[in-house]
Amino acid sequence: MTTQDKGTALITGASAGIGAIYADRLAREGYDLVLVARSADRLEQLAKRISETTGRTVRTIAADLTHTQDLEWVEEALTTDARISMLVNNAGAGSTAHLQDLDNASIERMIALNVTALTRLARAAATAFVARGGGTIVNMGSILAVAPEVLSGGVYGGTKAYVLAFSQSLLHEFGDKGVRVQVVLPGATATDFWELSGTPVEALPSNIVMSADDAVDAALAGLKLGEFATFPSLPDINDWNAFDSSRRALLPGLSRTTPAPRYGTGG
Repeated sequence: MTTQDKGTALITGASAGIGAIYADRLAREGYDLVLVARSADRLEQLAKRISETTGRTVRTIAADLTHTQDLEWVEEALTTDARISMLVNNAGAGSTAHLQDLDNASIERMIALNVTALTRLARAAATAFVARGGGTIVNMGSILAVAPEVLSGGVYGGTKAYVLAFSQSLLHEFGDKGVRVQVVLPGATATDFWELSGTPVEALPSNIVMSADDAVDAALAGLKLGEFATFPSLPDINDWNAFDSSRRALLPGLSRTTPAPRYGTGG
């Protein structure tokens, strides 16, 4: 049991997998918890176990973040609970199906959860954290943000590219106002995500699949190291730094008064 008090962490998608592991690890680090997921029963079971093993206060919010009213409940918790000092934006939906095989309902749910809900909760948290003098936002991305061709189906990868770009914007806007921003970009991770997405994890090459425990532990270690972008599998973070430096090198030429000479427009 820890006696250190770090405030409260609100974790979405907390009933299982990566979210549940974050809950366990953060409670052991000294955070009280607000756990958010659709399944009230699973949340209560997890809350009871964590509270008993760590002594931390654990509250639950049963909410489907694709429903406007439920999303508003969680936004309200972020803005009104002054003890909340961390948001782990972990809830997400995915699919391994090809785009032409996805129905519109699946596409809309992915965008609603991976983009809309994540954005609104991050906005609520960032606004509250600035008023409180600081806080941490962790957005769960994916390696597909930089390597969308790894998996078929462009919608899921597209939403995770949004998470990366949005996190970069958050850092630019709030980084000097006391708000820590981290985007976590795991590769294939052994959770029920794969089964729910249409491909059992057993179908993947075993040498590319990381355990969820290792992925979360690496993400938390990256946060302690001060990383903005944490790739649990990437051996050398300087590879990401070089990638990002190349992106930044484009900036002076991206918006100019005349077209590039290669287009031969005479501008």
